[in-house]
Amino acid sequence: MSTSSIGFVGTGAITEAMVRGLLAGSASATEIHLSPRSADIAARLAAEFPAVHVAKDNQEVVDRSTIVFLAIRPQIAREVIEALSFKPGQRVVSVVAATERQNLLDWIGADVQLVQAIPLPFVADRLGVTAIFPPDTDVAALFDTLGTAIQCETKKEYDLLAAASALMATYFGVMEFATDWLTEKGLERSKGHAYIARLFQSLAERAQRAGIDRFSDLSGEFATKGGLNEQVLADFDTGGGKAALNQALDRVLNRIEGMTD
Repeated sequence: MSTSSIGFVGTGAITEAMVRGLLAGSASATEIHLSPRSADIAARLAAEFPAVHVAKDNQEVVDRSTIVFLAIRPQIAREVIEALSFKPGQRVVSVVAATERQNLLDWIGADVQLVQAIPLPFVADRLGVTAIFPPDTDVAALFDTLGTAIQCETKKEYDLLAAASALMATYFGVMEFATDWLTEKGLERSKGHAYIARLFQSLAERAQRAGIDRFSDLSGEFATKGGLNEQVLADFDTGGGKAALNQALDRVLNRIEGMTD
């Protein structure tokens, strides 16, 4: 698949993040066509990158692009998509949240190659991890340039990773809770913030090293028998932390599956 010409129907935050990632360093696209809506974002990207062109309308985006990304809000997805004419065999990637695949195909109304994806804001820095469904080698290769692609074999796998992506705010919430605690105990907030941010960054980097199959192996590595880390992990579990997290993820998954059934 040629990715020399990529189009985005919808020009919001995720589109901007993807465009910045695609054109960072060694560019992954020679032409990017953007919707004229969200004119400020489109104009900013066009001014910054010569490869970016603002189309006169969404249909021009589709006509000029080898691969088309649907990056629109689910509330207006049907209205926008049904107004477009796609080419048979055209590759379409939907990043529309919580929308049933068959609905997308019905609205497209053409025999396209449809892939669904969940890009996260980190694609701007080529650090994203993106779930895609169904598996597609070419689309996966594109997202690999933006970080890492995870190809899902089933819709269930895709929905589970969508649920896991809801952990982002909690991750930062834990960092904030810990910083609040340090501040309340008398540490200057800026020092606590700097320490916690770097601590979590280092842990995330350690988890990505080769040979790590289970995070529990790392828990054991960082928790000396009878030590402080072991104590906090045990208190978190016995205090209901693990149960609360499982319950929250179950509720998110139920919500996702309810919206896409």
